[in-house]
Amino acid sequence: MILGGDLGGTKTLLALAEQVDGRIEIIREQRYASQDYPSFDALLGEFLSNTPVIDAACFGLAGPTDGHDAKLTYLPWQLNGKALAERFHLKRVSLINDFAAAANGLPLVTAEHLQTLQAGQPIAAAPRLIVGAGTGLGVAGMVNDGLRYRVIPGEGGHLGFSPQTEEQGELWRWLLAQSGRVTTEDIVSGPGLAKIYAFLGGRPQQPEAIGQLALNSSDALAKQAVELWLAAYGAFAGDLALHWLARGGVYLAGGIAAKLIPQLGCESFLKAFNAKREHRAIAESMPLYLVTEQRLGLLGALALAADSQI
Repeated sequence: MILGGDLGGTKTLLALAEQVDGRIEIIREQRYASQDYPSFDALLGEFLSNTPVIDAACFGLAGPTDGHDAKLTYLPWQLNGKALAERFHLKRVSLINDFAAAANGLPLVTAEHLQTLQAGQPIAAAPRLIVGAGTGLGVAGMVNDGLRYRVIPGEGGHLGFSPQTEEQGELWRWLLAQSGRVTTEDIVSGPGLAKIYAFLGGRPQQPEAIGQLALNSSDALAKQAVELWLAAYGAFAGDLALHWLARGGVYLAGGIAAKLIPQLGCESFLKAFNAKREHRAIAESMPLYLVTEQRLGLLGALALAADSQI
C-alpha cells in the first residue's frame, strides 16, 4: 500500500494505491479545499481513518523542502516527514517540491491528456522543462543521465519579472509601487491574472471568474487580461526553455492554461515564447506541450512512493 499527495494553496489531492504487476492502481482518491484545514495533519488524519498499514508515502507540496521539513508558500502548514511517519504509522515518508512531483508524473500521462502546441524538432534525451501556473508558478527541469530523466526542482517562479512590452512595463511599475520587487509569479499565476484585470481597470474578481468571462466573450477587459497573461507566461516559458535548451520538450501544466488555451488558442503564448530575437530559431525548435491531466502531481507522488520501495 502506498500513499501519494499533491498539496497546494488551493487544493490538496490524496490517493491510496497498490502496485500490481508493475502498475500503480489507485484504490481511493480524495480532493480537499486546503484552506478548510488548519494543518496538513488534520487533513491527513481525516483521509486515513481506518486505513491499513502504508509502506511508503510521498507528498509533493507547493514550497521549498529539504526532503525532511517543509512549509507551504501560501498556507501556514508545516510538515516534518519523521513526525508524519510516527503519527500516522507510515513506514517511509518523502517530501518533495510539487513540480518535482509533476515532472515525475509525466511518464504516466496518457496521450489524451497531452496536446501539442508546437511540434518543434525534438532531440532524444535532450533536457526537458515543466512549468505551470496555478495558485503559484511552479518550475522543474529534467536532465537525462543516460539511463533516465533526473528531476531538478527549483523556485523559478520567484525570478524577477521581465517586461517585454510597454504595457507589461506599465504593469510592472504599477505592481512595484504596491509591493516592491515584482516576481514572475506575481503576474503568471491565478492571483496574477486577478492583478492584471485590476490593473486594466476591472473591479475585483476571482481568477476563475475572469477566465470564464474571457471564455464567454462577455467582458472585453477579461479577454484583454487573459491575452496579457498568456503573453507574459509565454515569454517566461521561452526564457526558461532557452536556459535549459529544452529540446526534449517544454510541458505546460497547471489548471489555468489547461482551461484557457484549448478554447482561446495559444497564439499570444506562442508569439511571446518564440520572440527571442537572434535565438528565435532555437525557441521554435523546442517542442511545446499542454498537459491537461489535473492529477499530474499526484501521479508523480505515487510513482515516487512506489520507487522508494525498490
